[in-house]
Amino acid sequence: MDVEYHEEFVRNPRGVQLFTCGWLPASSSPKALVFLCHGYGMECSDFMRGTCFTQSFMLSLSISDIPFACGIKLATAGYGVFGIDYEGHGKSMGARCYIQKFDNLVADCDRIGEFTRSLCMQTWRNTEIKAGSCTANRWGGAVALLLHRKDPTFWDGAVLVAPMCKISEKVKPHPVVVTLLTQVEEIIPKWKIVPTKDVIDSAFKDPVKREKIRKNKLIYQDKPRLKTALELLRTSMDVEDSLSQVRMPFFILHGEADTVTDPEVSRALYERAASADKTIKLYPGMWHGLTAGEPDDNVELVFSDIVAWLHERSRHWKPEERTRTPRTAEQHHQVPPEKISSVRSSNDGTDSLASDQSQHRGSFLCGLGGRPQQQQCRM
Repeated sequence: MDVEYHEEFVRNPRGVQLFTCGWLPASSSPKALVFLCHGYGMECSDFMRGTCFTQSFMLSLSISDIPFACGIKLATAGYGVFGIDYEGHGKSMGARCYIQKFDNLVADCDRIGEFTRSLCMQTWRNTEIKAGSCTANRWGGAVALLLHRKDPTFWDGAVLVAPMCKISEKVKPHPVVVTLLTQVEEIIPKWKIVPTKDVIDSAFKDPVKREKIRKNKLIYQDKPRLKTALELLRTSMDVEDSLSQVRMPFFILHGEADTVTDPEVSRALYERAASADKTIKLYPGMWHGLTAGEPDDNVELVFSDIVAWLHERSRHWKPEERTRTPRTAEQHHQVPPEKISSVRSSNDGTDSLASDQSQHRGSFLCGLGGRPQQQQCRM
């Protein structure tokens, strides 16, 4: 199946230019919409082309997962996939990997997700489009879960790849250390002083793919900034406290040999979540980068499981069950993102200006975990 790729820049309410992109089946309307939530330090263009879905699903991946490859694979399976580079990540503007407030990042994703879905619904107004799910990994998993908490009825599901939903007791910093760093975070917020180990060697099993990610200049590979590390710590603790509030359908995927994110974190989410439809699968011998860092046969196995889960949950909805009334700006407490530019390209490599498109029914959150340094750092 041919895949159509497009990208554009939008401006958030803080005046920051953000990069967005998407993958769509070229010859048919998508089964559902999938929104990619990448991880810390990652981006969703060159390195995220392989992941995406339609409907209202979230896909969250880890540092070692490559969204571009994901986008193509999921669009080829019939899904519409959309992603955003967070502020300070990838091609978006802002200090590199500086997170002043995690809520701002979640609000940007929420705004783009609603805007994209509204546009898709206008484009495929008379087409039956089924509901979708969200996939998240690591840091992107926290984004996906917070988006669900922000509006529990908007997303139809989530695929969570090694999600960051709590800090493992094995790497949790001592409270005294956190207190000391908190006292200086407003004085030196951007300082890169948080000690972490290089996790790329631990995340990517395939040596060729490991070197490919090292050469990607859009991926942040320096030490975490002080404010960023503390925001990630506080966010993970906040998410951990609310795991019992998770009610959307979700599918957790985790490598049993993952030394970057403890598989026990995923088990905790599975056991504590209130979702009636929840699935967890642990892959023996696999590392952290399930969708990008494993040998090709393992990657295909993981994607076949993801697509099968999405297919199962995007084929039984009646049109009246899938239709939602898009939130107005007043209901959303925000204005739609300001579009700056748009480029569309097909899989033959040709580019063209993209016309305004809209409307899909259903949507998925795709959370992609980025650099998993937060769980590994000892502050």
